[in-house]
Amino acid sequence: MSAQDKTTIDFYASDAEAYANRDREVDHDRLGRFLESLPKGAAILELGCGGGQDSEAMLARGFDVTPTDGTPEIAAQAETRLGRPVRVLLFGDLDEAERYDGVWANACLLHVPRDELGGIVGRIHRALRSGGEFHASFKAGEAEGRDRFERYFNYPTADWLREVYDPDRWASLNIEGMTGSGYDGVPTEWLMVRARKA
Repeated sequence: MSAQDKTTIDFYASDAEAYANRDREVDHDRLGRFLESLPKGAAILELGCGGGQDSEAMLARGFDVTPTDGTPEIAAQAETRLGRPVRVLLFGDLDEAERYDGVWANACLLHVPRDELGGIVGRIHRALRSGGEFHASFKAGEAEGRDRFERYFNYPTADWLREVYDPDRWASLNIEGMTGSGYDGVPTEWLMVRARKA
């Protein structure tokens, strides 16, 4: 496996239209708190933008958003919604330095193989400017596995994520739990991570 599992990518490619256009509510409370921590008009990288709903909300508030997704078919769906290009970007190909004030990675890094997540978090840290904010969310668990769609998930614990993130390289690191669901409709415990670069 590489930073994005082929079986998982294939699922999103074949179900792109249904996945991207499903009835999905933006978490305006959590997204709003993230945006309030950024300067007006801040440059934001969205990883795994899916159908583009979160990018759409950020753009509407005047932020300079770069939406990306690792699946070309999903990126095309997001382009239709947003009316602007959506970059096809695998997490392992992120190579920018001090470019963004914020990185929004909602429900996407949960597909990164466990042994590669630390390196991806390092790439995101490098891409952020000093004081930059980073949001990511994960389905909680004890060991990596697959769901009924055969999508790969790293299913971390909060303690495991703290080790992977390495608190020493962040000015702040907060992990909180919440109960929700996902595309599979199964009740799910989530871990929401917010980190700020020194």
